[in-house]
Amino acid sequence: MTKIDIISGFLGAGKTTFIKKMLKEAFQGEKVVLIENEFGEIGIDGGFLKEAGVEITEMNSGCICCSLVGDFGQALKKVMEDHSPERIIIEPSGVGKLSDVIKAVEGVQDDHMVLNSFTTVADVNKCKMYMKNFGEFYNNQIENANTIILSRTGQVKEEKLEKAVALLQEKNPKAAIVTTPWEQLDGKQLLTIMEKKDTLEKELLEEVKEHHHKHGEDECCNGQHHEHGGSCCGKHHHGHEHHEHGHHHEHGEGCGCGGHHEHGHHHEHGEGCGCGGHHEHGHHHAEDVFTSWGKETPKKFTKELLEQALSALSEIDDYGAILRAKGMVEGENGNWFYFDLVPEEYEIREGQPEYTGRICVIGANLKEKELEQLFQL
Repeated sequence: MTKIDIISGFLGAGKTTFIKKMLKEAFQGEKVVLIENEFGEIGIDGGFLKEAGVEITEMNSGCICCSLVGDFGQALKKVMEDHSPERIIIEPSGVGKLSDVIKAVEGVQDDHMVLNSFTTVADVNKCKMYMKNFGEFYNNQIENANTIILSRTGQVKEEKLEKAVALLQEKNPKAAIVTTPWEQLDGKQLLTIMEKKDTLEKELLEEVKEHHHKHGEDECCNGQHHEHGGSCCGKHHHGHEHHEHGHHHEHGEGCGCGGHHEHGHHHEHGEGCGCGGHHEHGHHHAEDVFTSWGKETPKKFTKELLEQALSALSEIDDYGAILRAKGMVEGENGNWFYFDLVPEEYEIREGQPEYTGRICVIGANLKEKELEQLFQL
């Protein structure tokens, strides 16, 4: 099976530099074909890619993101016949519409080749200006990406970075947005994000399921009544994981758990913990009992702020019945804090840079606005 990755980006965003990084760090050892569509420009970037041992099909005479879908299909089939690659990277023109490129690939994918990811590289300094001046074309690349890789974030002020992320999340609340400077991240890390394999929610719910099976289905509550809503609170109760799309985005924000959630369901119908036989056969399904709240943020945290937030989250009922929380956020000195929380207990440690700050909370009756205020987001 050949994977097809589309890497788009407005003119000058840094697409070629990003592709170069991915070829060296993520795709090394794979048979890769790069298809450039230069929208009539001369293929000036061909040299270094040929040196990297990559075959290039330059279609300078046509635009795959406009009317030449038929020609594009033929080009892809020829690439498959001539080279049998493991991966095809498509680098559309800087002024092309990503939605048209995705549509063109979907029109020709078959049992032998499949659309794997569609990524947009965006210059953090120019998001606002490009949205204003090149609206339809620029916004199309943002709105249709499953991952947005911000370039030139190393020198930008935190306030400007946060504003850029807010603008991007307004246009595309589902995309993972990479805010950490590229040199701090390995290409394999970035590929995991692009392929949407790195989700905090999924990881936490796996732990929920595993603990549930270890400790039995009726561990919750032991028949006790809880004043703050009858939900599972002080005990580390876990349910089955049937809840892959369990995010509720109230303000259109991005899901901080890093996942690509097509449906964004928010389940409130099972807020009871099941102590009184909420389910006849005694099972507690994650989608019936738990909700999740998540945020992606480039905000820099002091350890004191994180300590205060986690202390409140583990001891006070003001934020709902918190079952589990996990995240990784950047510190003020370029260091990264990783945290884990279960009821009445949490830990903070230092770790490697992540693609952006991420916070995920799982529980019942979660109070989203209060959680935002707690983490000062």
